[in-house]
Amino acid sequence: MDAKQKILIVGDVKGKFKSFFARIESVNKKSGPFDLVLCVGSFFGPAAEVAELNEYKSRRKSIAIPTYILGPNDESSAKFYKDIPEDDICPNLSYLGKRGIYATSSGLKIAYVSGTEAEGDNPRTVPEWKFTKEDVMAVRDSCFASKSNMGDYRGVDLLLTSQWPSGMKPEAKGCSKWISWLADAIKPRYHVCGLNADYYEPPPYRNKPDKNTQMELATRFIALADFGNPEKKKNIYALVLTPVEKMRIIELIQKTTDEVLSPYAEMNFSESGDKGSKDDRGGGQYFYDMNSSYDDNARKRKSQGNRISGNQDQNQKRQKPTFDQEKCWFCLSSGSIEKHLIISVGEHFYLALAKGPVNETHILILSITHIQNASLLSAEQWAELNKFKLALTQFFKDREETIFLYERNYKTGHLQINAIGVDNNVAWKIQHVLEDKSEEHNITLETVPKPQSPADLPQKCPYFVAELPDGNIMFTKQMRNFPLHFGREIICADNLLNCEEKIDWRQCNLEKDEEEAITKKFRESFQPYDFTV
Repeated sequence: MDAKQKILIVGDVKGKFKSFFARIESVNKKSGPFDLVLCVGSFFGPAAEVAELNEYKSRRKSIAIPTYILGPNDESSAKFYKDIPEDDICPNLSYLGKRGIYATSSGLKIAYVSGTEAEGDNPRTVPEWKFTKEDVMAVRDSCFASKSNMGDYRGVDLLLTSQWPSGMKPEAKGCSKWISWLADAIKPRYHVCGLNADYYEPPPYRNKPDKNTQMELATRFIALADFGNPEKKKNIYALVLTPVEKMRIIELIQKTTDEVLSPYAEMNFSESGDKGSKDDRGGGQYFYDMNSSYDDNARKRKSQGNRISGNQDQNQKRQKPTFDQEKCWFCLSSGSIEKHLIISVGEHFYLALAKGPVNETHILILSITHIQNASLLSAEQWAELNKFKLALTQFFKDREETIFLYERNYKTGHLQINAIGVDNNVAWKIQHVLEDKSEEHNITLETVPKPQSPADLPQKCPYFVAELPDGNIMFTKQMRNFPLHFGREIICADNLLNCEEKIDWRQCNLEKDEEEAITKKFRESFQPYDFTV
């Protein structure tokens, strides 16, 4: 069985069962198959049409994907949980429980806490829709008890809560400090919650090492809005996950340039009466304007804290920029992405028509998730990247063209590789043009063998890499004042594509209907080479 699992996570359903199950079935047919659906926030809600569930209980209707929900968040919804037999509401719809860890057949570990934080700790006076510090500490202990024999604690794959953690977003209301404590303790790869009717996805944060693990694990926080909300805020999130226990260490500690300091790093949990926090029991052609600044001195900083905080730098102009993934025009889950440019989608990468393309076959290879550059890829991601390169290489070869590929890891927050075909009769000139343009800009380019793994690329500094027709590459780490349109200057040179008026992508912008037509044409012609179909 493939260890990877495709998951859908949904915000507060609030009793909209008919439209919810229809939407899940539609998404599954279009983008699936998905292995399971996880619901955070209020599933029933005050306006729950419980009668709709009878259609599924009687099997007159079916639920397309195994779906798991959290418990009640208030008294009005608690009554719907009283008569659930053995945690199953109906076929393919299950109640996870008040707290615990759910492990999938592939080994995915999902920690969860239902309800909202109680004001007191007396179990006889705490309502069933509230949780206490004993509940979160029990989940913490269960996570540590399930620790593998592979060395340091590796975290869990998912933490599901209905309530937001304190400290994540200053203006957020109704947050829980105990949820913050739990997230800080168990270090999930993803922490997803609902209940606040808002979508919020800040950059990933880096957890500090502690007595349970010396690995600097990262967490992505995602808050989802209500399902079917009129403002159309994001309420469904798709993930493809390999269980944390089956990942390489290098993948777990992989860093991205948009990281921030843990929002819980300076929180004093003992102020909430936490006697467990010190407990030993658990042991160029871009979709957006690239004129932002880049911290050329980042590679000189030695501590992680300096790299990801930036707020202690005296020179504010040298702060490392942060990237809002919701506004990143490259992240596939972003609300800013121009979806009509997308050509093909794999598991880790996708192809898109370049914005302001040099010609109708000017393509970008882009990472689906927020990754800074190719040097940070895992082995699996690197393999799929090469599959896309090979597919495009054959596509252009059959057109009697030689593919030209280049990556600029400078003043950009998201991995992007340009791919464009050059007529075979002039392709031999690519290296000469690179040499001429580098001399013109006083840049030193080195010619080296093609990288065989991400480790062969510069990992702690900006770089430019161009792949030559003979299989070698030319690259430079000399990136101070590097010309942003350098790659396009090569493509557009008079002895290659001879279109120097297109060096600046902003001068090549097309109307949306033109982009749609070009994208459709390329998608159709590329289909015989597309391994994702």
